Amino acid sequence: MATHLSPEEQAKGFTPLFNGKDLNDWKIIGPEEGWEVQNGLMVCNGEGRGWIRPKATYTDFVLRLDYRNSAGGNSGIFLRTSEEGRPAYQGMEIQIYDVPHDPLNNKSNGAIYDAVAPTVDPSHPAGEWNAIEVSCQGTMVNVIINGREVISCDTSKHPDLKDRLKTGYIGLQNHRSPIDFRNVRIKV
Repeated sequence: MATHLSPEEQAKGFTPLFNGKDLNDWKIIGPEEGWEVQNGLMVCNGEGRGWIRPKATYTDFVLRLDYRNSAGGNSGIFLRTSEEGRPAYQGMEIQIYDVPHDPLNNKSNGAIYDAVAPTVDPSHPAGEWNAIEVSCQGTMVNVIINGREVISCDTSKHPDLKDRLKTGYIGLQNHRSPIDFRNVRIKV
């Protein structure tokens, strides 16, 4: 399915990042056999390791997408990162992880990976779709999963995040487990 923009999203200036047909507007970092389009979905089959990104870089934006994780699946959304070094540490990674943590920690689903724990984990179980919104505005990063805010962080006040990139690529991670993405859209 091509990205669906609601009338509200159209009015706010959201645009599709994924056309539902091919990956021509995306660059695969790592093994290409890990990514394909099936039935309008961006599918990561878990082969190899790496990530995929749109061609442009971003500074301030609101990213919305839906993801469907596999049982025990591990993935992530890279923010403001580069192709050099580890993307989760050059920029940031919003963790997508189908392994519950009690208590929640900085590797739980919805966390800013290895830096900030989410306040709640409202994700649906493996095999079900989840809606995520990530907003990066200046030093503020907010994450909403299935309508509930899980992260609100001023990165300028966080010792591990304050010196990371402020502009860079958005990416979707292939972490050796299957995951599907759809309805990828952005507002800048």
